[in-house]
Amino acid sequence: MADKDVSQAVKNDTAPKANKDRVLIFDTTLRDGEQSPGATMTHHEKLEIAQLLDEMGVDIIEAGFPIASEGDFAAVSEIAKQADRAVICGLARANFKDIDRCWEAVKHAKRPRIHTFIGTSPLHRDIPKLNKDELADRIHDTVTHARNLCDNVQWSPMDATRTEWDYLCRVVEIAIKAGATTLNIPDTVGYTAPMESADLIRGLIETVPGADEVVFSTHCHNDLGMATANSLAAVAGGARQIECTINGLGERAGNTALEEVVMAMRVRGDIMPYYTGIDTTKIMNISRRVATVSGFNVQFNKAIVGKNAFAHESGIHQDGMLKNAETFEIMRPEDVGLTETNLVLGKHSGRAALRAKLKDLGYELADNQLNDVFVRFKALADRKKEVFDDDLIALMRDASVEQSNDRLQIKFLRVICGTEAPQSADLTMSVDGVDHQVTATGDGPVDATFRAVKKVFPHDVDLQLYQVHAVTEGTDAQATVSVRLEQDGRISTGQAADTDTVVASAKAYVTALNRLLVRLEKTAPDADVKDISYRDTA
Repeated sequence: MADKDVSQAVKNDTAPKANKDRVLIFDTTLRDGEQSPGATMTHHEKLEIAQLLDEMGVDIIEAGFPIASEGDFAAVSEIAKQADRAVICGLARANFKDIDRCWEAVKHAKRPRIHTFIGTSPLHRDIPKLNKDELADRIHDTVTHARNLCDNVQWSPMDATRTEWDYLCRVVEIAIKAGATTLNIPDTVGYTAPMESADLIRGLIETVPGADEVVFSTHCHNDLGMATANSLAAVAGGARQIECTINGLGERAGNTALEEVVMAMRVRGDIMPYYTGIDTTKIMNISRRVATVSGFNVQFNKAIVGKNAFAHESGIHQDGMLKNAETFEIMRPEDVGLTETNLVLGKHSGRAALRAKLKDLGYELADNQLNDVFVRFKALADRKKEVFDDDLIALMRDASVEQSNDRLQIKFLRVICGTEAPQSADLTMSVDGVDHQVTATGDGPVDATFRAVKKVFPHDVDLQLYQVHAVTEGTDAQATVSVRLEQDGRISTGQAADTDTVVASAKAYVTALNRLLVRLEKTAPDADVKDISYRDTA
């Protein structure tokens, strides 16, 4: 093949590739991503996201932490039953009870995996009060137990990047001999840097006996903004699995973003000759869906999936784009599921035009879904002269929220405003299927509305954030309202859009309440999901 042909093949992602250059994508959006404060997902939402991950070609889906709650167990079990191609993985602490519970959940999968972990750094060894020898014995016993249940076992030394080198080599060797098939080396607190990340993986592969017989994985957090760089460096060092999340969702500053590492390897195959099995044209759709169900907006300038990732406002940039798109774009919008279109939608637009526009925006809808969204679109078009892309994205978000089986649902809201306080709100709200009508007053229409909600459903929460953003321009623009609530350390977020800011505020507040209720129901039977304890249950 001529050099020119090779270059074009690489650009089109069609060049022949060796298996040794295949990088597995391990998505933990449903586990590590859901641990983001306020990002709790419902059972239905988890199943939907898992299906989208499976369809886009994710190799391993970490579906949850089965021991954490009955809800987590049910979600992991159902995802395991429904998955078509992906390995379904559950997380378990280093004790027999966790591992048994995990196996019960994932054993229904065509390709199940148990992922067990324990902290190995000096700081993390102090949590269970185990010395090095006791911890090593725990690793041997629990990995052996997991392997006796499942032939696909992943083991992680939590906080590996701050673990003493000699001890890390020792426990990695123990895990391999005990039967672990994947060795994940987590940068749990986002502490390492790219050169260290590469050297760490390379050193383990070269030093530990049996390392060439297992897959090494990298799991990076973004506390210093280097998660993507660290993950790619680890691949250069020999890792062949990247753990990541959609939109970089995760605790604190988040995890490695799936879309970033996948597109980096695709675009820069000249210096990173690796490949994945991801259908990148599905990236934008799942990014928006995860943003919706988690309540975490994607920042406008976020790489790959941000609103401005393919936008150009500078005159010089626009001129260059008109002459040659490659002047200022290193990848095509359609590569990640975006298609430019000239369709303008309004109240006279039909279903075909709406379907085509939504497809261009990354949404693939079944006929029944389209019919439901079309009704909402017509109602919006009656209030707006022109429906913009961002209006449709907001419409899709609200449609998905209203289709869920939430305990609290707003049925009717009327606010009476005047130049003198107090303002009043007449609210009809359903609680567990029963409608309640109330009137409340407050210092402004939003305050009155929130007081009415509290009157129907008494609760004690702290309103930490209330923000209003215009979705589009003009006096008929939709407003997107974001609400963040906190109760006893549990955080939930809610978003909603409407041409009426007060209605959007009410919907966002109730959405956050519903998510908080789900979070409160996810109480672990023996320990909170974030309480890293290592009680011996053998």
